[in-house]
Parts: sequence; C-alpha cells; structure tokens
Amino acid sequence: MSFAVSLSLLGLVAIAAPMVASVLVALFPRPYAKWFSVLGAAVSTVCTIALAANFAGAGMPDTQVPLISFGQTLVMGFTFDRMSTLLAPAFVGIGLLVVIYSIPYMSENNREHPDAPRRRFYAYLVTFIGAMAGLVYSSTLLGQLVFFEITGACSWGLISYYMSPTAKKAGMKALIITHIGALGLYLGAAIVFAHTGTFAITAIAGLDAKLKAIVLLLVLFAAWAKSAQVPMYMWLPSAMEAPTPVSAYLHGASMVKVGVCVFARALVSAGEIPEIVGWVAIIDAMVTMLFGFLMYLPQKDMKRLLAFSTIAQLSYVFFGLGLSVFGSQLAFDGAVCHIFNHAFAKTLFFLIAGSFSFTLGTRMLPKLRGIVKKYPISGVGFGVAALAIAGVPPMNTFFSKFQIIAGGFSVGAGNVAILVLVCIMVAETVATFAWFLKWMGFCLPGEPSEEVAAGAPLPRAMAFVFIVLIIMVIVSGPLSASWIG
Repeated sequence: MSFAVSLSLLGLVAIAAPMVASVLVALFPRPYAKWFSVLGAAVSTVCTIALAANFAGAGMPDTQVPLISFGQTLVMGFTFDRMSTLLAPAFVGIGLLVVIYSIPYMSENNREHPDAPRRRFYAYLVTFIGAMAGLVYSSTLLGQLVFFEITGACSWGLISYYMSPTAKKAGMKALIITHIGALGLYLGAAIVFAHTGTFAITAIAGLDAKLKAIVLLLVLFAAWAKSAQVPMYMWLPSAMEAPTPVSAYLHGASMVKVGVCVFARALVSAGEIPEIVGWVAIIDAMVTMLFGFLMYLPQKDMKRLLAFSTIAQLSYVFFGLGLSVFGSQLAFDGAVCHIFNHAFAKTLFFLIAGSFSFTLGTRMLPKLRGIVKKYPISGVGFGVAALAIAGVPPMNTFFSKFQIIAGGFSVGAGNVAILVLVCIMVAETVATFAWFLKWMGFCLPGEPSEEVAAGAPLPRAMAFVFIVLIIMVIVSGPLSASWIG
C-alpha cells in the first residue's frame, strides 16, 4: 500500500467513524448513545494520531490526495502537511475528552442543569468531531464548504439543546450568522472554479492579483463569522446557552477554529498575496482584540468571560496570519501553533467552569472561593488554564504568542504602523495576565465559600479529563513548535 493511500484511508476512517457512531446513536436505545459516541471519537482519534505518526515517519512530505473528480475538475481531496497533521489529532482528541466528560455532566446529578441526555446530544457532538477532521484535511474549497456547513448545523442543534426560548434564539443566531459568513466561501469557490476549472485551494495561486485578493477577502469574511470576529461576533456570547461540554468544544476545538483553519489554508496555498489582505486581517484583528478584552473585564459569569476571551485570543491568530502576508513565516507558524495550543487551554478552562456548575450549581466567580482546598484538581486546572490564556511561561500559549509577537516586531522594523499595533498587542497580553491573576487570587486560595463548601464530589471522569488537559497545556507548546518547525 502506497504512502498516500495509507494516509487517505486513515483520514477517511477518522471522518467516517464519528459519522457512523451518530447513526448508531440514532438507531439504538438511549443508554447506548454515550458508548457509541466514545467509540466513534476514540477510533477517529487513533486514526488521526496514526496518520500523523506515518506522516512524521516518512519525513513529513506535503501530500495531496485527490478523492473525487469530474473530468479535470477536482471536487474533493485531502491535504496532508504539517498544519493538518498537527491540528486534526488535537480537534478530534479533544472531542473524545469532551464526550467522556459529558457522561457524568449530562445527567440528573448536575446541580445547575439536571438532564437525562437525549440521543441527539451525542449524535450532534460526534458528527461535529468527524466534520472537524474533514475540514482540516480538505484540499478543496468545495470540501471545506461541505464540512463548514455541517459544523454550522451541528452547532445549531447543540446550542439550542435545552430548548428554552433563549437557547433556541441563540442557536438560530449562530446558524444565521455563520451561514451569512458561508456566502464568502460559496462566492470564493465560484470565482476559483470559473477561472481555473477546479475547486482545489491551490488554484488560488493561479489567479491574477485582483481576483486573488477578492477570493482571499471572501474567505476571510467567512472565517470572521465562524471565529466570531468583529463584526460577526454576536453569536458566540449567546452560545453560552449550550451545555458546558458543548461550549468547551465550540471554543476549544471546533466551531471557532473552523474560520482560522480555512483562512490559514487559503493563505498557505495562495502563493504571493496582495498586501490589502494582510492589512484587512491585521486591522480587524486589533479591533477585535481590544473589543474582546474590554468586554470580558466586567463579566462575573465564568462562561461569558471565557466567551469574550475566546474572541480576543483568536484575534492573535488572525493577526499572525495577517503578518504572514508581509513575509513573516514565524508569525504564520505562531498562528498555527496558537490554534493548537489555545484549543487545549480553552477547553480545560470551560470544562473547569462546567465542573462548578455540576458540583456547586453556580459558575459565578464572586461565589467561587477556596477552590483549591475543596477541589484540588479543579483548582490546579483553573490556575493552569488562566496562566495559559494569559500566555505565561511555561504554558503552551506562551510559545505561540512569542512567535507571533516576534514575527510582528520583525515586520514592524520596516513598518511603523505594524510596530505600533504589535506594541498594543503586547500591552493587551500584560493586561490579560493581570486580570486573570486577580481572579486566581480571589478564587483559588483561602477557606471555601459557602457554595464551595457545600459542593458535591467531582466525578472521576471529569478529574481524568482535567489531568489529561493539564498535561497537554504544559507540553503542547514545545510539541507544536517542533512539529511546525
């Protein structure tokens, strides 16, 4: 079996296994749903890791595998490179951890949201996992669009899961805004096909400068919608109506990562890129970063604070991708690494918030005091996640933020405007550290508050997931940097 064929088979199984699991969830009685979901996500995780191992063992050669063609028109295909083989195991593996976490969380023992989980929760969640693998590996705009739309449908079902009026409204808001963004991919794919006769993302490189700029800006528009960047951010804070495991996956390794992955793939495939694309990406990233920072300052609800934090953190990725247009490979590598690193840190933070909902019946920060004494694993996870989001060494995001900022200073040496923007970014990073340090000092030490003291025990499945994520937050920074090279 050839190298390309073995990789493509592993990729297909990684996508198909969760999809098959979702069908089994629908066909079998409810008690089996969680186990089919775990099995589907586990098989997908093993396949993505095996694919990455084979890729590394062969010397990491960039590999394009066509899957579906009509004549000379490539419709669907796979790209296996350092970026896709890094991100796919993270997104799918985190999906597996979220499914495991959901088993105790989605139960009648949950103090904030007691629930006997309906099968559709697991069906949507595992479908989401398979769609993320498909999007990361896809080598065509049409393939990206298919998985783009699947993630949108899954997010609608999961955000509106509790079926309250606010949850249904939030789910519909996410569906509408992200589908408006999808118009960018539709138009971009149409332009590429009309001028090249194929849907391959690499065909963007063959367009003239004007058309290339238009296509990339259309892709950027779609990316803004999925990654909740200004002006398309409105759906993400509302999405906190979803069950917390869903929020964790949306913010950590699925929905919001779709946009940055699509834009990164377009940039790496487009050859020489007009500077207007970089300027639009950088300026919007800076506006979004400052907006997200100012919005999470007054938040007391842990999930809403983390929602606006996600908006701000993803702007780092867009900033790094924008810098790459001006010739900074270091910034591009840092942006890709930040997608990977932020996934573990933010998933951990959201799941910690969910554990408070489960055990205490609240996630309001002023009521959380003395966490370490009552819940040592949750307390350590809170501290590790907070330091990671702030970019404090040796946590994973320090490495990727450093790459982005270093790349920014390199570009800024010849461009005063970019230098000023990079300095603002550094200031925002320091301010973020100060803010999270404040809440760490309030929530972690001391005697437990009344709410914390009366809390229920932390389920073992949650503790297991926390330990895995804590380890990954510490080790994934050097891992991603060495993988991307």
